[in-house]
Amino acid sequence: MPPGPIAPWFDRRRVLAIRLDSMGDVLMTTPALRAIRQSLAEDAHLALLTSPSGAAVARRIPEVDEVVVHRAPWMKAAAEAGDAEGLPALARRLGRGGFDAAVIFTTFSQSPLPAAMACHLAGIPRVLAHVRENPYALVSDWVRDPEWPAPARHEVRRQLDLVAAAGCTTADEHLSYRVDPGASRAVRALLGSLGIGPGSPFVVVHPGATAASRRYRPDGFEEAAAVLASRDGLRVLVTGTVGEATLVERIARAVPGAVGLAGRLGIDKLGALIAIAPLLVSNNTGPAHLAAAVGTPVVVLYAQTNLQHTPWAVPSRVLTRDVPCHDCLRSVCPLGHHACLAPVEPAEIVAAARELLGTSVGVPPSRAEVLLEG
Repeated sequence: MPPGPIAPWFDRRRVLAIRLDSMGDVLMTTPALRAIRQSLAEDAHLALLTSPSGAAVARRIPEVDEVVVHRAPWMKAAAEAGDAEGLPALARRLGRGGFDAAVIFTTFSQSPLPAAMACHLAGIPRVLAHVRENPYALVSDWVRDPEWPAPARHEVRRQLDLVAAAGCTTADEHLSYRVDPGASRAVRALLGSLGIGPGSPFVVVHPGATAASRRYRPDGFEEAAAVLASRDGLRVLVTGTVGEATLVERIARAVPGAVGLAGRLGIDKLGALIAIAPLLVSNNTGPAHLAAAVGTPVVVLYAQTNLQHTPWAVPSRVLTRDVPCHDCLRSVCPLGHHACLAPVEPAEIVAAARELLGTSVGVPPSRAEVLLEG
């Protein structure tokens, strides 16, 4: 049975958005969150249920009034970490929230039904989601998901299309993120201590990624960054987590004048740094979407594991190689050749960086408010 027409949500007062993935996925959902916010009454309440990783950026999304953190057992990160929380406890938390509608955001490969069950047990009357099979009463407002077994549209567009089914739209489809003012001051002080003042040319290089399949080879980052430093006069700042310190320091040592910042920046400071950087060079990982959210041009080394996650609505260059095994969705290359990413030449990174630095128009006017607090 096909889904029936969905009544608009304009009368909803307390809406729960559910996005239990990582920070990049949450950022790519922000245009849809804006569509909800702009389509409801001014005093309506919008909460976001997300993972600990997603919460790191969710608290800097101006459209969201409340952030609820949950380690869902049906999501990979919590399952692998062994710290998942139970469904009954989640249902009780949501039940206390008094929500009258919920929207479940998923990638094309995920099922919304576990989250829908939590909403059902919490007594939330209206639930919106993409569903591949008939969910009957479990999802009141369902949109048939046409994207299995492969994506057919960008992740941002998928979520915008979902909320549009309930009458929620926006003219501003940029990603959303508000830089923390304290983090911005701390980052500017850090740059000053490194001799990087206002207008000084520098580039941020982020060589890590959670999934090994999405990491470009370190020697390629080294060679490209060394050229940008020695021939283009750019200071290179290499960012990463504490766990990526070895990789970060390896690249920093190979590049004249480079500084390794592994573990020295939390998400707030990383966002503040990217916001004032002329350019980011990164794998397909969270910082690339942070760059899109703050309007910073980005060169992305793009493994073809997830074709629907390219930088959205920002000056960018996507460097990749097409392969028959694209869209594998694997965290580790199953064939071991990394043929979608490893063959990219450092000279291509340099050329893309020069092109963006020469043609960048800065932050789009519609996103200027993102940087005002910084």
